[in-house]
Amino acid sequence: MRTTILFGGTNKERLVSVASAQALHRALPEADLWFWHVANTVHEVSSKALLEHSRPFEDEFKPGNRGIALEAALDKAKAEDRVLVLGLHGGRAENGELQTMCEMRGIPFTGSGSASSNLAFDKVAAKRFAAIAGVAAPAGVALENLEAAFAEYGRLIAKPARDGSSYGLIFVNAKQDLVAVRNAARIEEYLIEPFIAGVEATCGVLEQSDGTLMSLPPIEIVPGEGTFDYTAKYLLKSTQEICPGRFSPEITAQLQDQALRAHHALSCSGYSRTDFIVSANGPVYLETNTLPGLTAASLYPKALKAQGIEFPDFLRDQITLAERRSRKRA
Repeated sequence: MRTTILFGGTNKERLVSVASAQALHRALPEADLWFWHVANTVHEVSSKALLEHSRPFEDEFKPGNRGIALEAALDKAKAEDRVLVLGLHGGRAENGELQTMCEMRGIPFTGSGSASSNLAFDKVAAKRFAAIAGVAAPAGVALENLEAAFAEYGRLIAKPARDGSSYGLIFVNAKQDLVAVRNAARIEEYLIEPFIAGVEATCGVLEQSDGTLMSLPPIEIVPGEGTFDYTAKYLLKSTQEICPGRFSPEITAQLQDQALRAHHALSCSGYSRTDFIVSANGPVYLETNTLPGLTAASLYPKALKAQGIEFPDFLRDQITLAERRSRKRA
């Protein structure tokens, strides 16, 4: 099969996707490059155009040629016997829509299938399923109980229920912040929770070529300016991502166990990365990413490296799994 890296997308995380594609292309130089433009067209691009795009986290990638509609591109992928390596994040790329379009055509693709992608992308539903699997998760706060919850807990945190964790975070530290939450919730659904103090952590899960699952070394995150948002993740050099994290053996084991439980509960495939807060009472679940960042500076590749797994080997195994899953679906 012809390997094709699909990157870009129509949502806010398309800039990160370009950086992921650069790392993917360096590991798979033989792969074709397809860019999914915000106009919902797909463009074939050259290695030179991708690698010379020097500020992917800040500047839009411009393909410079005519593309074809996404649906037509997927039809072409099927006709040409392609397997898609998804260097995509968020939105229709991660909520199951793209995966459904591929499954309906019988196109192999890396990462989780449509149902699990959709489930994990919904933070409210994902938290509920993770809790069923025994993962510690914070209580939710209903919008109508916002003031009472603020009075009870003192601090709250609100985030879009269906968007990347880098965007739209609102910290409720004072009564005037309640207005910001209500205004944001008029535009899109928000997940509201008590603020939990602790250390930010993330733990990847990897499905190996033989189908067995393993947890990767957990990563400890120390944001440069207190919040692990888009700026802290991709632009601040002061942010520290320590892998393996400086956790006790007990906490490390809990993070790895709960990441595996979340992966199972959400029926993820290939790989996933689950985020936590390590509180005084142990790890608390935040969310699971079915297409985590794969840039040169991203968390998941750092965990692979700490485990002794080379990035190209990881990708080749994921391609093998994608082809195998596609044959099973057929």
